[in-house]
Amino acid sequence: MMYAVIDTNVLVSALITKNPDAVTAKVVRRLLDDGFVPMYDADIIDEYNEVLHRAKLKILPEVADALISHIIEHGVEASRVNYTEVMPDEDDRVFYEISLSNEDSFLVTGNLKHYPISPRVITPAQFIALTD
Repeated sequence: MMYAVIDTNVLVSALITKNPDAVTAKVVRRLLDDGFVPMYDADIIDEYNEVLHRAKLKILPEVADALISHIIEHGVEASRVNYTEVMPDEDDRVFYEISLSNEDSFLVTGNLKHYPISPRVITPAQFIALTD
C-alpha cells in the first residue's frame, strides 16, 4: 500500500475546482476510494480544519468535515521525524516531517518550492502517475 501526506493546498484546489478532471480532484477521489493511506498528525488536522473552513474559500463545512473525517478514519496518525535543516517555508515543516516517518511515503504538494528537494516530495500529477 502507498502512503502519502497531502498538503493542504492540494485539498483546497480539489475542493474549489470546477474541473472534475483536475489532477488535485483525482488525488482526492483516489483518497476517498482508499487508493492510498493518508498520513497525518494533530497539527496537520488542525491546519486542514482551519484552512478548509475559511469562509472566503466557500467550501461547504460538511464537505470539509467529511473529507477530514475520512482522512482520520482511513489514515495513519504518525509521529514527526525531526528534520534539522532550514525549510523554505517553516509553516510546512510538519508535512515534511510526517512524510519522513514512513520510508514508503510521499508528500503530495502543489508547492514544491516550499520543501527540500527530495524524491519523496512530488506534485499531484506525479502522484497520480505513480498510483495508476
